[in-house]
Amino acid sequence: MTVSTRLQYLIGELQRAAQGLEPKRSGQTISVDTVAARVASFYEKLRGVVDWREEHLLRKTAIERMLTRRMLLNKRGKEMAEPLLEELVRGGHFPNNSIPSERIEDIQNIIDKHASLMNAVGMDDWLLSISAAEIEETLAYPRKELALIACMAQDVEERIQPKGYDEHIFVAVQKALFKLDNSTIIYHLLQRFYPDWGEYPQNLKATREHIEQILTSPITEKIYLFAERHDTPYLILSDILEKNVNVFSDDSTNIEGEILRAYDARRNRLQGKIRRAAIYSIASIFITKIFIARLVEVPVDQYFGLSLDYTAMAINVLFPPLFLLVFVLSVKTSSAENFQRVLMEVMRIIKGTQVQDTYEISSLKKKRTTLRAIAYIMYLLSFLVSFGVIVWILQQLHFSMFSIVIFLLFISLVSFAGTKIRQRARELMIGEEKEGFWHGIFDFFSLPIVQVGKWLSGKIARYNILVLILTFLIEIPFQIFVEFIDQWRSFLKEQKEKIH
Repeated sequence: MTVSTRLQYLIGELQRAAQGLEPKRSGQTISVDTVAARVASFYEKLRGVVDWREEHLLRKTAIERMLTRRMLLNKRGKEMAEPLLEELVRGGHFPNNSIPSERIEDIQNIIDKHASLMNAVGMDDWLLSISAAEIEETLAYPRKELALIACMAQDVEERIQPKGYDEHIFVAVQKALFKLDNSTIIYHLLQRFYPDWGEYPQNLKATREHIEQILTSPITEKIYLFAERHDTPYLILSDILEKNVNVFSDDSTNIEGEILRAYDARRNRLQGKIRRAAIYSIASIFITKIFIARLVEVPVDQYFGLSLDYTAMAINVLFPPLFLLVFVLSVKTSSAENFQRVLMEVMRIIKGTQVQDTYEISSLKKKRTTLRAIAYIMYLLSFLVSFGVIVWILQQLHFSMFSIVIFLLFISLVSFAGTKIRQRARELMIGEEKEGFWHGIFDFFSLPIVQVGKWLSGKIARYNILVLILTFLIEIPFQIFVEFIDQWRSFLKEQKEKIH
């Protein structure tokens, strides 16, 4: 079967990726004690519930957290690589004996590079996040993902008018295809700007400002919305080739059947991810809510002499996670019509057929018109109506003012989390979602709450009290204890081997 040049490139990269995944037959590897690994892995799972992140970000988030904790105790980052890698293996982020010992020097060089720059110019949080992304990709190079990004970026570039938005397309496609976080995308941009990635550029602050402009540009957002509606064919192709990279070499292959099987398998995985995301989000919110209710809400009400209303307290604790559960259960992940669109798009990529339609990026200049001013007034009014109605209902249920504030905080966070999960559920959907009259009414009242939740999530992710307590009061002594178990069992093993 004759396939397009773009697909040939993708097949070649996947073949190279498969060769790179072959297990090493010789040489030393990072090895940890199995008992210590079970203990550490249990803690990582517990930590994942309290400080929940999407599955594809768990390992990178763990690396960043471990780096941050270790850098607090060792600013220069000296001899940090080996214990960091051992902690990652113990935590279950990499299999035991899977990381070659030669990687210790590579990771230490990355840590030294970032540590020296942090000591020189600051920007600690920014550089730590990029360092975590670089460490993860050094340990597990994402050749398949980068190949898919390159193929789709070229496709999107051909369809975008006017031309000249390569960097914006590169960012938008990464967000659409793999939901990569900003620090990983920044690392990829730095690699793009500076192919010889040995040292940071002299004008790092100017580079950071340029990158921030790309990330926050309305143009990037517009291209992302387009890419998000056209990424499914590449995900399906990737799944087909990952199962059998030579599938298109056989003329007898039933291409439509392969696409259908890959589509159904990804839909099932997507539904599982959504369920897990809902469970972890609900558990995280529920635990945090109980923590705040016990340590903050109840003492504040008692301080002001207010009697405890157990009905109000139960509503305050239970309603947000239950609301999120209902919100997530109503998501739609696919349809028969959508599969036909996916089928046509996958066949287009296989054959290399050029698309006739293009996506025009309209002018982004703000129009100071009377209608726009009225739209802003209506949007502000929706804030007042949405939050005003909730406050009135809570007052009728005898909520104290402080409890009302906490409830509004959590319902906003839950609405934002639910919206993100619903967006993730559209991973397989192609084209724009049709929105009717009632959907518009719902948006009028819900959008302000979601926007507040988006703002709060950024602040709380940075200043989460429960996470800070876990890190400084529990995690540091816990990791010392786990490392002691590892060293103690190694010592016992050595002593046992001497008996002969």
